[in-house]
Amino acid sequence: MDVMGDKATLLETGRFVQPSNRDEPGEAVEEARQRLAAEAGDVEAMSVLGAMLLRRGDLDGAEPLLRGATGEGDRAAANNLGVLLLQRGYADEAAGWWRVAAVAGSAPAAHALGRHFRERGDEPAAEYWLRQAAEQGHTLGAYALADLLEHRSDVGAERWMRVAAERGHREAAYRLARALDRKAARLGPEDVLVTVKNEENTDSKGGKGSKGSRENTQPAAEAERWYRQAAARGHRRGALHLGAILEKRGDLKEAGRWYLTSAKDGEPRAACALAFLLRDAGDEESAAVWWLRAAQDGDGNAANALGALHAQRGETQTAERWYRAAMDAGDNNGAYNLGLLCAEQKRTAQAESWYRRAAYAGHREAANALAVLLLQNGDAVGAEPWFSKAAEAGSVDAAFNLGILYAGRDDEADVQKALQWYERAAAGGHTEAALQAGIARLREGDEPTAERHLRCAAGGGSPEAAYRLASLLDVRRPPAARHELGEPVTAKSECEEWYERAAEHGHRRAQVRVGMLAAVRGDVVEAARWYREAAEAGSRNGAFNLGLLLAREGSEPEAALWWTRAADAGHGRAALRLALLCARRGDLVEGQKWACRAVELGPAEVSERAGRLRDALRQELSA
Repeated sequence: MDVMGDKATLLETGRFVQPSNRDEPGEAVEEARQRLAAEAGDVEAMSVLGAMLLRRGDLDGAEPLLRGATGEGDRAAANNLGVLLLQRGYADEAAGWWRVAAVAGSAPAAHALGRHFRERGDEPAAEYWLRQAAEQGHTLGAYALADLLEHRSDVGAERWMRVAAERGHREAAYRLARALDRKAARLGPEDVLVTVKNEENTDSKGGKGSKGSRENTQPAAEAERWYRQAAARGHRRGALHLGAILEKRGDLKEAGRWYLTSAKDGEPRAACALAFLLRDAGDEESAAVWWLRAAQDGDGNAANALGALHAQRGETQTAERWYRAAMDAGDNNGAYNLGLLCAEQKRTAQAESWYRRAAYAGHREAANALAVLLLQNGDAVGAEPWFSKAAEAGSVDAAFNLGILYAGRDDEADVQKALQWYERAAAGGHTEAALQAGIARLREGDEPTAERHLRCAAGGGSPEAAYRLASLLDVRRPPAARHELGEPVTAKSECEEWYERAAEHGHRRAQVRVGMLAAVRGDVVEAARWYREAAEAGSRNGAFNLGLLLAREGSEPEAALWWTRAADAGHGRAALRLALLCARRGDLVEGQKWACRAVELGPAEVSERAGRLRDALRQELSA
């Protein structure tokens, strides 16, 4: 009988048997009974007693019993004799007895023998014996076989890892989940596995079983299931990955529970992730506790987080200490953050040194920051390759900055390069880059592409992009029906909605345009509100249009005040309006002054009219 082979702690676990307490009454009675039977020549009792003594750590007492039972052909005794000899340091002799037991059909012995051959580099022999164990239903044998096949990138690895996982092996469950994760990453979110359905199941005797169905699930969903099983069995990295999946999905409460479980088991990455959840929930003090725990266990990300926390509090020396700890832990963000800290303190030379260190280690944002620093110091030649390196590594800020660098040159080829980098940064979600790409495409006459970029930038919150998009749509808008002032119309076009979005963010030209559209609809109050906002923000067109609106409403004195502000800011039509107003009032000298100002300011038609008015006023004054 395979008593010890099925129950004892064997080689594969990495832990040998521990002494047990002989004073347990039940065990003492059982041992006495087995000893009497063994002394009477009972082979099974010799094997069981030897296993009991081996489990206790009494190797001297166990060995003769196991050898005696092995000599009588007991395969469990042969297996356990191998375990005993391994503990004594006789690995080759142990392998000999495992072979005897394995040939006799002992799955644990086949597993132990397979592990023995693998440790000695004999992979073909290892695979043979591990497969023997796995096919006999030995869980550890299935896992060890999967590990060997995975090492060789054999496609059969997943099958045996799944077998071991289904039989309760937590490390197998975790590694199966990791393999499925990698498969999901290769497939991408848009790929869905084909659904397979079996309408009829065939039983082992070839007959028809009950109808049923089986459907393949997506690798990501299956991976989550195995992470959950590994985590439930106490696998701390399984709990970490499960927490990350749940956090990404937005299930923060459950994610936090698994992070906590993993962190308590000593996983520093889980402690760090838990701290970020607590920080985001507003519990900064608890977050700091978990960051500290993770950082002390060597997690560079947690050390960086502590550094940032102390930097926010103005504790720069403590922040620097933690950034250095992060760097020592191999986290390049530590050097980058030290650069940022030094830059804030105007320690430019030290900032450059830290940026360079992080940039040479492949930190793309450090490369971008270094390039910016060099550019600020007038070294455009030195900045360009660092911008390029950061942009090629995926930094959208660097791609945008590279676009600015090329756009500042007169060469047409550089202008096209600027557009390429703007569009690359825009594709990465950079709002200002999308705006610049839209403006460049408008200059080229490519309205469809320009509109696409401007919509992205406007959606990202750029008032200028919203205004330019509205202007583009405004040109295509069919003429609106005319309405008298005071006759409100509520319908608004898409372009007006974009003008309003820009106007609400303080864009003065958009505010003027919204006022004009409101005036066309007959909404005098709304028009006056937007004209006034623009005028008070310094828009001369807003001041001029507000004056027109007030004059039509009979408030010429207030209108004159806004026209004066517009004319002083260089608005020719406002100056002409003031000249005409003064002429009607009989103030010829003031009227001539504003007419001369209108001639200077233009545009051409205004200058022509203002010139005729100036000459007429001059004749009146000289008469």
